[in-house]
Amino acid sequence: MRKRELKNIEWTVGIIAIILCIIGLVALFSATQETEYDEFNKQFIWLIVSLVIGIIVMLIDYETIVKMSPFFYGAFILLLVAVLFTKPVNGATSWFDIGFFSFQPGEFAKVFVVLFLAYAINKIQAKGKNHINKPLNLLIIVAILAVPVLLIIKQPDYGTAAAFLIASVFMLITAGIDKKYILGAIILIVVSVPLIYNFILPEHAKKRIDIFLNPESDPRGSGYNIIQSKLAIGAGGLTGMGLLKGNQTQLGFLYPKTTDFIYAVIGEEMGFMVAGAIIILYVVLITKCLYVAKTAKDETGSLIVSGITGIFVFHMIENIGMVMGLLPITGVPLPFISYGGSSLITNFICIAIILNISSKRQKTIFVK
Repeated sequence: MRKRELKNIEWTVGIIAIILCIIGLVALFSATQETEYDEFNKQFIWLIVSLVIGIIVMLIDYETIVKMSPFFYGAFILLLVAVLFTKPVNGATSWFDIGFFSFQPGEFAKVFVVLFLAYAINKIQAKGKNHINKPLNLLIIVAILAVPVLLIIKQPDYGTAAAFLIASVFMLITAGIDKKYILGAIILIVVSVPLIYNFILPEHAKKRIDIFLNPESDPRGSGYNIIQSKLAIGAGGLTGMGLLKGNQTQLGFLYPKTTDFIYAVIGEEMGFMVAGAIIILYVVLITKCLYVAKTAKDETGSLIVSGITGIFVFHMIENIGMVMGLLPITGVPLPFISYGGSSLITNFICIAIILNISSKRQKTIFVK
């Protein structure tokens, strides 16, 4: 990587990601003392692995990665099919258990679907500026997206499937999709929601929505986790109860406290000041990502960063929203903070691609 490219990198994106990881490690340290810090130790190792992988990805020109995206897309479609035949974990066939590492192909697939969508949209736009709005071309985009989304829904993993959809929306808006399609999609969603709820969603998914609307209806069953989460956040106050001192966290009432509800651990033990600072960090991260998308040297770069930003936006809003009882529980991890090797590696691959794209921005021409 040339000196002028290094100067042009949006380093703030990477710095914020590392700060969030440090906060996550502190929370995991406190949340895992009864297991002799097993998940904390593993997460620390995965952070090192993620940083190494991120550096490697950052050094590869993103245009080369995009050219390889059809191959990666096909490979991960095969993996998403294969994972359906694995042993269910918590009712979902989402992981390959390799022994020392549980590999979740749906997490990695998010990156490569975004790359392949950018590749496909770029090919379509090469035929003419408004070609993305032709019905046949939109059907191609929908088909590319539908295959992985349907396979992930089959697992079932509705949270990850929703992340794909949000990423594609961000990318289509960046590509200049006609407002009539956006309006039509909104109307379709409004009309289809009650139909999907009554005739398509399985019972466990319906129960999650019902519990979201009224968690007190089953306080010792399905509503237990969200009630404990809200109690934890409320007990934290402004400055928190202190590390290793949270009642819900340390007495085992909060579950799963290292993944889905790690933000509740932070709210209880570190208080509103740290919990609020995390939201600010995410807002700055997302703002900087959108700036990189706006200043990318080509449309492909803009599309990729837009899609990745959509993933970050969805994960941040959904996880924090569900922990606070504002959104249904979907099992979506909080980027850079929740425990999980697949999630952490995927997030740093995303960060590396954004940094890569930012280094190639047009303004590098004027850097001496």
